[in-house]
Amino acid sequence: MTSPVADVPEANLFPQAFPRDGFPQFVWEEGRPPNLPAQAWTTETTHRDGQQGGLPLNETDGLAIYDLMGAFTGQSGALRQAEFFVYRPADRAMLEGALERWRGGHPVEPTTWIRATSQDAQLVAGLGVAETGMLASASDYHTFYKFKPGGRAQAARTYLDAVGVVLDAGLRPRLHLEDATRAPREFILPFVAAVQALAAKYPADQAPKFRLCDTMGLGLPLEGVAWPRSVPGMVRELRAAGVPGERLEFHPHNDTHLVVANCLAAVLAGCAAINGTLLGKGERTGNAPLEGVLLHLVGLHLVGQGVSGLPDFTVLNRLNDLYERLGQGVPAKYPLYGRDAHRTRAGIHADGLNKFWPMYAPFDVPGLLGRPLELSLTADSGVAGLIFLIRAHTGRELSKDDAGLRALHARLGAEFAAGRQTAVEWEEIAREASALVTGRVAPAPM
Repeated sequence: MTSPVADVPEANLFPQAFPRDGFPQFVWEEGRPPNLPAQAWTTETTHRDGQQGGLPLNETDGLAIYDLMGAFTGQSGALRQAEFFVYRPADRAMLEGALERWRGGHPVEPTTWIRATSQDAQLVAGLGVAETGMLASASDYHTFYKFKPGGRAQAARTYLDAVGVVLDAGLRPRLHLEDATRAPREFILPFVAAVQALAAKYPADQAPKFRLCDTMGLGLPLEGVAWPRSVPGMVRELRAAGVPGERLEFHPHNDTHLVVANCLAAVLAGCAAINGTLLGKGERTGNAPLEGVLLHLVGLHLVGQGVSGLPDFTVLNRLNDLYERLGQGVPAKYPLYGRDAHRTRAGIHADGLNKFWPMYAPFDVPGLLGRPLELSLTADSGVAGLIFLIRAHTGRELSKDDAGLRALHARLGAEFAAGRQTAVEWEEIAREASALVTGRVAPAPM
């Protein structure tokens, strides 16, 4: 039978989309989207939302995390700010240490987070920061039930009074529109306009920023969805209301599995900054994992262009080690940095890795992340799995017909046939497998 598919002399691996030595790239069919900002970047909330979500931070560990943020972003401009609480002595000590490092050339600017009340605004007036975030709950879920007696007008007056105190102190306010994806247009747009009008009397470097918070992860990355759930729709309305993209941030949570998709939708609609945490720490299901967001911002050509270079993604292995020590390491199957994120157990995958490793790798994982492509042996791993594992750990490749290799495979197969359920890791067979490649006789397994 004649094949319906014509043959070609060489493989098409779509190198524009999947460069051999880089992260996957966006290739547009009809040119660059018109609303895409010229640059995009991220801001960090580990010392605030990450800690609020359960990270047990003291001054030493908090500053170690801040130092790793600096090592990660370097001069790339990919991560620009980190926010801190100001209420407890340990938080103030972390902030003071971060400010000292910032004045000494650390690339991540420390900012603060407060409730949008006049009393809290007075707390940050003399701390040495240039910008403070201000919690301004925006949905009727909050304005009607958080305040006494409650309602939109009272909430807006309270927030605006606090904005005035912050502006009078010479700081730039960053309004966190909490629960924006459940908030009425009739609150958000007039409130944003009032903040801008108030700030217009102050120097330009105090122009306010606005953070759209998808607090419960209910935003959707879709066009055409009615307010308030469309993330791109809300970004576009704020842009139309006179808020430049560089003064917009998007802060989502992952309650419904859409966190990175919503971040990309916000950027494509014109929002220049994404707020989240490296390795996704935060309340409940976590904040936007900035390493995942930045992988795609690199692909969008919004980060890492020119002489500034890419952030150093290998640094996040050290961050996860720190979290492991705190009992907060990422889950085994967590994308990119989980213990099993790049581990296969299937023989067909192992065979593919042996023949052409990019077949079962999304990009150059060892080169870009500093993590190996790994394999655990199961009943389905086959001889190919053994070949891959031995080569990965010894640098030697055995033939599928090697008698010793076949014997080792048969022995492991017998264990699985007898009811073994757990995978076999390298450490269990290291002595026996190493003996195969050196020609020595290994001791019989116990």
